[in-house]
Amino acid sequence: MAGLTKSEFANPVINWIDTRLPIFTMMQKEYAVFPTPKNFNYFWNFGALATVNLAIMIITGIFLAMNYQPNADLAFSSVQHIMRDVNYGWLLRYVHQNGASMFFIVTYIHIFRGLYYGSYKTPRELLWMLGVVILLLMMATAFMGYVLPWGQMSYWGATVITNLFSAFPIVGPKIVTLLWGGFSVDNPTLNRFFALHYLLPFVLVGVIFLHIAALHVTGSNNPLGIDVKSPQDTLPFHPYYTAKDSIGVCVFLIVFSVLVFFAPNYLGDANNFIPANPLQTPADIVPEWYFLPYYAILRSVPNKLLGVCMMFGSLLVMFVLPWLDTSPVRSARFRPIYRQLIWVWVVAVIVLGICGAHKPEGIWVVLSRICTLYYFLHYLVILPVLGKLERPLPLPESISRPVLGARGGGPLPGGAPAKPMEKA
Repeated sequence: MAGLTKSEFANPVINWIDTRLPIFTMMQKEYAVFPTPKNFNYFWNFGALATVNLAIMIITGIFLAMNYQPNADLAFSSVQHIMRDVNYGWLLRYVHQNGASMFFIVTYIHIFRGLYYGSYKTPRELLWMLGVVILLLMMATAFMGYVLPWGQMSYWGATVITNLFSAFPIVGPKIVTLLWGGFSVDNPTLNRFFALHYLLPFVLVGVIFLHIAALHVTGSNNPLGIDVKSPQDTLPFHPYYTAKDSIGVCVFLIVFSVLVFFAPNYLGDANNFIPANPLQTPADIVPEWYFLPYYAILRSVPNKLLGVCMMFGSLLVMFVLPWLDTSPVRSARFRPIYRQLIWVWVVAVIVLGICGAHKPEGIWVVLSRICTLYYFLHYLVILPVLGKLERPLPLPESISRPVLGARGGGPLPGGAPAKPMEKA
């Protein structure tokens, strides 16, 4: 019949819908039978975990918004009302509060996997850049959400971070005034941040949709970093990877539950149990743990404008990473020097996070500057030069070779030997 699409589902209801709106056919094609490399390890679970986490954050956020008052005089007491009087309000609030930390843990591991296995290289440059946009949106959403409880650390954190924009000449003060909605952090600021905190997760969903769409165009990378060369290198996504992702989701929910039920305030700050007071500055103003490395970079530079530029630059440099890494090989498994240096980079980021949690004095300033220097050297100097000088190990001829038991570039039983080197 004209206007209807062909559907092969046996269920008559699904078939009736699918002939008029082929959404089930699309899901079947893009997820159920979508060919994926057969050698995925558990690092490839974290994209699915991030999606599950985002769903949890949106659902709990909607219910919290029903009881929250975005008013400077009522915000703090409305959070206490949610915790004490709303049925299971304490659970909603703790899940949402700790969900932000879990979201960043999962995302940071997901980013590390991309760095280690070279998932940002051709043809996945746009996929990687969309991932960086997702990270920036996450940071903006998390920062605005942290302000909403209107405790001491929320208020002064908002004051310090928004004031950073004043470092930019000419436009800086105007940006700060726009963010504040006036001349100080007050009720208009809270209203702006609440509206944006509610809106941005849905923008995040849109960018994630584009991220996944780009992934399905280029196909997934894999631990070997080589392209799929035959149907034998792939498996249908369902049931193999839905089962594998389900295991990861179960482990994730166990860890998440332990944090929520046994240490719900472990990652928070005690000062946020005190109502915001514009006349009393806390002794230490420290952002949430997932911002600490960038905060350390900011404080490691004496000049305010340069510090702000380096803090934002530490994120923006990731946009051009696909062009900074000049090595033709993707996976660190076949790059012996890079495999060591990527862990040096991880240590530098962790040390920056520790430095960000301490006062900018003594050894912490020295460590911050050393790690900041290495952070930028890694991207801007080491990766471009290393790609020209490093001698990678021989690549396997196909994904099936290591999966079937042979290692490195050795021959498959009864097959031809692998090429000593090929562009991944």
